[in-house]
Amino acid sequence: MRAVGIKVLKNKLSEYVRLAASGETVLVTDRDRVVAELGPPRPGRAEALVDAQLAEAVRTGWVAPRLAEGAPPRLPVAPLADLLAELDEDRADR
Repeated sequence: MRAVGIKVLKNKLSEYVRLAASGETVLVTDRDRVVAELGPPRPGRAEALVDAQLAEAVRTGWVAPRLAEGAPPRLPVAPLADLLAELDEDRADR
C-alpha cells in the first residue's frame, strides 16, 4: 500500500492508476489526512464503463432489469388518471 499527496497524484496520475490496476491500493492524502483510496475494481465489476454504470444503476434501484423472455409483462400499479389525481390533491395542500 502506498500513500500519495494530491499534488503528486495530479502530476503522476497515470503511474498511480497503473499501480491500482495491477492490484495495489494507493491512499490519497491531503495535508497528511487520507481523503480517498485508489484501487483495483471490485470482483465482478464489468470492464466496460457502460456495463459498469448499468450494473450500478440496477444495484441502486434506479433501473429495473429486463424481464426474462416469455415472462408476463408487469401491469401498472394504478391507472395514470388516478395517479395524476392523487398528485394534484397532494399539491393542493401546499
